[in-house]
Amino acid sequence: MLAILKKEINSFFASPIGYLVIAIFLLLNSLFLWLFKGEFNVLDYGFADLTSFFLLSPWILIFLIPAVTMRSFSDEKKQGTLELLLTKPISHLQIVLGKYFGAFLLIILALIPTLLYVYTISELGNPIGNLDVGITLGSYIGLLFLTAAYTSIGIFASTLSDNQIVAFIIAVFLCFLLYIGFEGLADVLGSLIENFGMASHYKSMSRGVLDTRDIIYFLSITALFLFLTVKRVNTEGSKPVKWLNIALFPIGLILLNSISSSFYQRFDLTSDSRYTLNKAALSIVKNVDSAIIIDVFLEGEDFPSEYRRLQTETKQLLEEFEAYNSNITFNFIDPFEDQANQDLRIAQFTERGLTPMQLSVQDNGKQSQRIIIPWALASYNNQTVDIPLVKYKVNANQQETVTNSVQNLEYAFADGLSRLINPKRRKIAILKGNNELPDLKIADLLKTLQQYYYIAPFTLDSVATNPKKTSKLLNTYDLVIAAKPTEAFSEEEKYILDQYTMNGGKSLWLLDKIIMEKDSLFNPEGKNIAVTRDLNLTDFFFKYGVRVNPVLTSVKSQNIGRITLETGQDESLKLQHFLWPYAPLALSDINHPITNNLNFVKFDFANQIDTLKNDIKKTILLKSDRPSRLEGSPKEISLEFALKEPDSKLFTKDRQNLAVLLEGEFTSVYNNRIKPLELENDITKSTATKMIVIADGDVIKNDLDKGRPTTLGFDKWTKETYGNKEFLLNSVNYLLDDDGLINIRSKEIKVAFLDYAKVGKEKTKWQIINIILPLLFLGLFGFIFNFLRKRKYAKKA
Repeated sequence: MLAILKKEINSFFASPIGYLVIAIFLLLNSLFLWLFKGEFNVLDYGFADLTSFFLLSPWILIFLIPAVTMRSFSDEKKQGTLELLLTKPISHLQIVLGKYFGAFLLIILALIPTLLYVYTISELGNPIGNLDVGITLGSYIGLLFLTAAYTSIGIFASTLSDNQIVAFIIAVFLCFLLYIGFEGLADVLGSLIENFGMASHYKSMSRGVLDTRDIIYFLSITALFLFLTVKRVNTEGSKPVKWLNIALFPIGLILLNSISSSFYQRFDLTSDSRYTLNKAALSIVKNVDSAIIIDVFLEGEDFPSEYRRLQTETKQLLEEFEAYNSNITFNFIDPFEDQANQDLRIAQFTERGLTPMQLSVQDNGKQSQRIIIPWALASYNNQTVDIPLVKYKVNANQQETVTNSVQNLEYAFADGLSRLINPKRRKIAILKGNNELPDLKIADLLKTLQQYYYIAPFTLDSVATNPKKTSKLLNTYDLVIAAKPTEAFSEEEKYILDQYTMNGGKSLWLLDKIIMEKDSLFNPEGKNIAVTRDLNLTDFFFKYGVRVNPVLTSVKSQNIGRITLETGQDESLKLQHFLWPYAPLALSDINHPITNNLNFVKFDFANQIDTLKNDIKKTILLKSDRPSRLEGSPKEISLEFALKEPDSKLFTKDRQNLAVLLEGEFTSVYNNRIKPLELENDITKSTATKMIVIADGDVIKNDLDKGRPTTLGFDKWTKETYGNKEFLLNSVNYLLDDDGLINIRSKEIKVAFLDYAKVGKEKTKWQIINIILPLLFLGLFGFIFNFLRKRKYAKKA
């Protein structure tokens, strides 16, 4: 067998045709990847990976491999040497394997120069080396399995004719049919038929995911065509054909693949395990036995490369869901396929709540605008939910927006499918009776929460007349939300709330310890006095381990909100946006499910939180930026603070705590104290529970526009959208989550980009390197090979 392998390699490289075939392969790859404009151009694509190469290679290999294998047996048959070869003391299987591995090794030699592409991407990454080795390794492994299958097909085709051109055409046809043909048939015969084709199995591996089902499939294809090749050689050697064996072998391979589809292992080689779905996400769709149809509107032409990446990542994620449960199907739809009705379609999508997004597209130095609909609609049992695909952040560029969006995809789909499939289970009480924010001011969050939970107002006024009934009724709720109470709580009310916590109830508190509203500054003087608000809750939270201090947090930074003021007079009157130090934009410095990949959260006249030592676990969710300043009360607040640069000497403090998560077993505020009233069961130590305290009640407040509530976090003056709504929704989901869905947000997915500045500066250099250098390697190899070959035969002579 080794002798035949060596003969194949020697004969291939002894002929200029061999070098020509490999040179064409390398040149085509290089031109499409580095020079020609189009979807395969790596430098235009903008991402630090070789996705383009692994998409392009199967199509080039469809022609390269038949060109290598077409002479394997057809040439032997044409020259009459096959009969002589079959008389040698070597089995027919060994002959076939010798020629097969010879051709396979030649293709591997052709692929080796493409490792230069890996080095180039690594050097052009931002930062250098920003390349996922796992994806690249897995993709090369997938390409080798595909090459192995193509080679076996080419070897088989060469036994069918003594004409090399005919063998080449047959091999190209069979490779094309098995690679992409079944995808076409799937449109007619159903999606199941697609699994018989190589494309679906290769695409999975080319992402860096090794699945035993895909490996067994490629090994089966390779083994099948090698088996058929051996049988063809047997007929040439006048051996009788045993049709039963021919029938049994494919049947055995089919049974093997059927078994592998039930018992398999997946190995996600990506550095961030991006293609390993969270158990919580899988549990949502595990038992779904009727159709879930997902329509994605990320389809169309002229997408910027960043959004083509979002499109690709969305497809790959949905393929994972579809592979787990075949009842999930998805379609990518171009919403503007009919350009004549584009304005009408935009209006329809906007009315449905699917806000279009306008992008800037650069093409050959020209800038144009492109509108996309970054949404998906999921339907199940005649119900439909909206799923946002783009994750916004203030001041984020397109790269950052796509990175955030890709990282949020799994949670977005899991959350949407959960809303669609799972019935509501949890109940939330919105506290009333202490002059909290009216429903209209928190309407947007309530509307959103109603998609997940049962929502009801709950007043504590009945504590005075029937405390036992009030306590019992409150304990039927899973969470209470106190949205900016402005009247003090009585001891009786505090005791009821304390016992609610002792019974395992969760709570979300949004508190203002300073009385000051932005609207109160819009008076002729443009100023007002901030004073302390007494809510009678200091001892309440002190016992639990936090203290909301009656101070204002102001910040001197770019990470603060804006205030909109009128400037000028009469005809020159206009609205201007000014930095407002009393509107800190809160950040998180931890990787927590609530705050991971979160947009800035806007506060207004925020207080500050201290944490105290006890057994409760405390997690600081949000902090202000630095430098900051703490201002006590009473304090005069004036709009002049926005019109002049604040004195830097006043801002001497670090970041301030604005939101804290408390988790653990709480000790009752009234432990070893006289109880303000009697309840049936007084509990002094709670079961494990959670609580979030936020030092600003305005975080939950939505603006009003013409008397109607706007989206929470949206500033109607600056048109900026902050992360208030997402933060509060995440907080509620975390407090009530019992299936771990919120933990998907902790998963970090890194999207590697090229260094655009470096690409622009060194583009020509890397184009020359990747087009010319592989050919020089091939030429050098050819020179050394032929030099050694001549010297060897010269010695023999």
